[in-house]
Amino acid sequence: MKNKGTGFWMLHVPGWLLLLYLVYAQVIPAFDYELGVAMGTQESAQQITEVGTAFWYGFAFGDLVIYVPLLFLGLVGHAKKRVWGQITLSAALGITIYWPVVCLAAVVSARDAAGWNLASESSYWVVLPLISLWGLWGLWIVAHAERR
Repeated sequence: MKNKGTGFWMLHVPGWLLLLYLVYAQVIPAFDYELGVAMGTQESAQQITEVGTAFWYGFAFGDLVIYVPLLFLGLVGHAKKRVWGQITLSAALGITIYWPVVCLAAVVSARDAAGWNLASESSYWVVLPLISLWGLWGLWIVAHAERR
């Protein structure tokens, strides 16, 4: 991993941290949603309704079977400068751009819905745009990477 530039590290360090966070916040709740609620990584049905929990569970399950494997393989393959790694990481970064936008739109759309009682949207408005921007920047880095 020597001779890696700043862009590489700015892509990989947050990427691996995001992967670890996804395992904690999404993979575990995909197996046991109520454990995710107890851990504070998921919202309870009392806060967001049964439909809301189904929506968040759907993301957790999708992350388990699609996003986490793509991100893991993409980061490994990109670090090894493999073409398949760039392609896989690009797919994962596309998801990274997309899902925060969907979640933020859902939070905004549900504001006045009966039974939707988020204590605060502030963390959503801070974290989700930053994740999308990092994903967009990362996609640009991967697209402009030196080919070997």
